[in-house]
Amino acid sequence: MIKENNQNKLKQIIDNLLLINLFLVIFFSIFFIFAIIMQLNGISIFIKFIQIVWNPLVVPLITILIIGALVNGINSWWRRKLLSQEEDI
Repeated sequence: MIKENNQNKLKQIIDNLLLINLFLVIFFSIFFIFAIIMQLNGISIFIKFIQIVWNPLVVPLITILIIGALVNGINSWWRRKLLSQEEDI
């Protein structure tokens, strides 16, 4: 019972972190589009900010998002595979 409760807490924490990560990626993508539009209008401070934070912040956020999606997909595929094998037995 305690182990199941701890697993549910850990799953909830990971889900919350991945949700925050998703919203950060969405925010930075919208900010990137805004920076490009401002660059076209002659204001380059926003694109310079994006260039500064791209490698240390945005790339790891995108990487975590993609890895989380892949792990989720593999996990759901694996569970469906195991459930179909249990039904065959």
